[in-house]
Amino acid sequence: MARLRLIRTTWLAEGVVELVFADPAGAELPAWEPGAHLTLHLPNGMAREYSLCGDPADRRRYTVAVQRDQASRGGSAWVHDRLRVGEFLEVDGPRNTFALEDAPAYGLIAGGIGITPIAAMVEALHARGAAWRLLYCGRSRASMAFADRVGALGPVTLHADDVSGGRPDLEGYLRELPADALVYCCGPEPLLAAVKEALDDPSRLRVERFRAPEPSRPADASADEPFDVLCGTRRLTVRPGVSVLETLRRDGIDVPSSCEEGICGTCETRVLAGVPDHRDFLLTDEERASNASMLLCVSRSRTPELVLDL
Repeated sequence: MARLRLIRTTWLAEGVVELVFADPAGAELPAWEPGAHLTLHLPNGMAREYSLCGDPADRRRYTVAVQRDQASRGGSAWVHDRLRVGEFLEVDGPRNTFALEDAPAYGLIAGGIGITPIAAMVEALHARGAAWRLLYCGRSRASMAFADRVGALGPVTLHADDVSGGRPDLEGYLRELPADALVYCCGPEPLLAAVKEALDDPSRLRVERFRAPEPSRPADASADEPFDVLCGTRRLTVRPGVSVLETLRRDGIDVPSSCEEGICGTCETRVLAGVPDHRDFLLTDEERASNASMLLCVSRSRTPELVLDL
């Protein structure tokens, strides 16, 4: 974790503010690639993840953009209303669970503030001469940050509800992509679900979520079985309705965490033995099948015990 100073804020669009952080001593910051995010630890005790959207070549600054969420639980509202230039924040990262993979072509889809990781991807793909197309959707044109920035680089389709009306033509956009293109999508859950439904081969889809999707049925924690976790010489019992992460904390084992919804990857931990019951929204099918790691905030165990690399 690093202690960084907020050195600049800039209004980008309706409800969106850009934050620029730097090391107070001017030291270089760890390198990052498009798709990476930071975890900001706010003075109100909350931790929130925000995608890096600046220039990866600039090792002196980290840039993120924060949209005010009308249903904010205290994260974005605190940033907009109380965070001031000159203040210090504890910052984790960068971490990247949404990295660009090698592909012959790319289809990029952003919804609202989901443009933040996508904008960095657009610039990287443009610089390397890759084949890409972007569909950027928003409720209003005034709220669409970075629209001019990405629009100047290549084939970008903007769909603002207050201008275009109706729903974006996802099917038409996807049909125009090469059959071997990877599709990267970041935005609200309805957009991610619609893209997955419209895509002929969902294995080509890479997504980043704002928050965990609503479960299709209520979770019945009473149906969970207790199991043990082994951390070195310590054995702890994880009871129904209590997460592995909570169990470890109660016994004084500190594990980094942030979203606690199974979407950010901060608490991902290597599994040395046992079979996890994966309940996250981040790991790929291949990663789940390997059982090499698990997200401690939501996942449980299919075996009587798990041995964790802690």
